[in-house]
Amino acid sequence: MKIKFTFIPFLVALLLWVTGCHTVPQTGRSALHLVPSDQLVSMASTQFNQLKLETPISRDPTYNAMVRRVGERIAYVAAPDMPNAQWEFVVFDDDDQVNAFAMPGGKVAVYTGIFKVAKTEDDLAVVIGHEVAHVAAGHGNERVTQQLLAAGGALALQFGTNDLDSQTRQMLMAAYGAGSTLGFLLPYSRYHESEADEIGLIYAAKAGYDPRAAIGFWQRMEALKSGSPPEFLSTHPSGATRVKKLNALMPEAYNIYKNR
Repeated sequence: MKIKFTFIPFLVALLLWVTGCHTVPQTGRSALHLVPSDQLVSMASTQFNQLKLETPISRDPTYNAMVRRVGERIAYVAAPDMPNAQWEFVVFDDDDQVNAFAMPGGKVAVYTGIFKVAKTEDDLAVVIGHEVAHVAAGHGNERVTQQLLAAGGALALQFGTNDLDSQTRQMLMAAYGAGSTLGFLLPYSRYHESEADEIGLIYAAKAGYDPRAAIGFWQRMEALKSGSPPEFLSTHPSGATRVKKLNALMPEAYNIYKNR
């Protein structure tokens, strides 16, 4: 069986790496960003505005005040890492959603369901610090870039196997799809979550919130889960993995908190 490939895609990939390399703040990791940031920010703003039209926004004064206070303090300490962010923190009224997320440019959504787990402002700082960290680290751009590269690899494989029979090509494409997902996309997704935990812990500590709250918060989050897939099939690290890494990071984070 012969599979034809050319060196051109590899040369293009090398050029893209050189021109699209980005340094993640706080951790110093190099990441590849191929999509213009302003394009992602514009798309995120449009999607977030649409979400605000389609999803009820909470009018609870306590929830809104907490999110605004914590969000502003976290955004302030994160400003050197992302000075051009236009932060917007919105509480959506959905008690069934124990979740929060962030989008490029500084759009942060917190669902009222998260307050089942986040009982204090220290807890909420764990959540918002984690989401702000995703934005500051450019994880959205990196994920889009990885998806583009995976799609490009699939296209190259498809063209490179033109002379094979259809059954063999289908098997190769299926193997590539599973391999790229399990060996590339999912591991990076879990890595992004761990990196956001690390950066978010630093932001929370710098903002004056006790980082030790992270351990109890994530343990309570894990207790809510039922029937979770094995870690290697998940976009997020397991609760045990998460807590283990947070415990390793805690001495440094707590030192920042005490000496801020």
